[in-house]
Amino acid sequence: MDWRDEGALLAVRQHGETSAIVEVFTAAHGRHAGVVRGGASRKLAPLLQPGAQLDLSWRARLEDHIGTFTVEPLRSRAGLLSDRLALAALNSVCALLHATLPEREPHPDLYASSIVLLDTLGAGPAWVLAYLRWELMLLEELGYGLDLTSCARTGSREDLVYVSPKSGRAVARDAAGDWADRLLPLPPCLLGQGPAEPTELAAGLAVTGHFLEHRLFPDLGTRPLPEARRRFAAMIARQG
Repeated sequence: MDWRDEGALLAVRQHGETSAIVEVFTAAHGRHAGVVRGGASRKLAPLLQPGAQLDLSWRARLEDHIGTFTVEPLRSRAGLLSDRLALAALNSVCALLHATLPEREPHPDLYASSIVLLDTLGAGPAWVLAYLRWELMLLEELGYGLDLTSCARTGSREDLVYVSPKSGRAVARDAAGDWADRLLPLPPCLLGQGPAEPTELAAGLAVTGHFLEHRLFPDLGTRPLPEARRRFAAMIARQG
């Protein structure tokens, strides 16, 4: 069994004295693990960093074996090391994909969106909003999408200012009633309305974070929300 593809490195851990087991995210093969011979060496280890874009050749005797990767670096994202916020976002993206994606299940649209985001991190003022929309897409892709198109109670598309923490549906201001203090604030940036201030972005990450932590991750078992995601959200909250 063998295939060749391109992908982003999500995680790496040492295997034996000189090798490494890496997990990558590719368009055609999803989240996929394999052994890189010499991956812990001085030559390869600096190239095998989370977020790195790699040309990958995978080979195994049987399809269900972990197999081995031959890797060639295509693009390093080590330039983000000088940007703490962008580096935190990169680590959050890699950690969320590593923790949530089923192994070897293709998600080509999510892959394309993830690569665009990784290439955008740190470039201009709008990339944090792009990250927030990426989390919305991740939830949608895995079956936990939010419905922010109309009010859950009235069907109205006007003055949507809350999100139900249970259903993930939007709620209009007038329809919230006595339940308003139990609902999540819905910032305009989650509705695609204009640029976003740090306070809006922090509120948006609180919404997506709620559904990641209290809906998606409990269904995955005992795995907690990755600490890398918590750190990134906390950095945005401090800015706000």
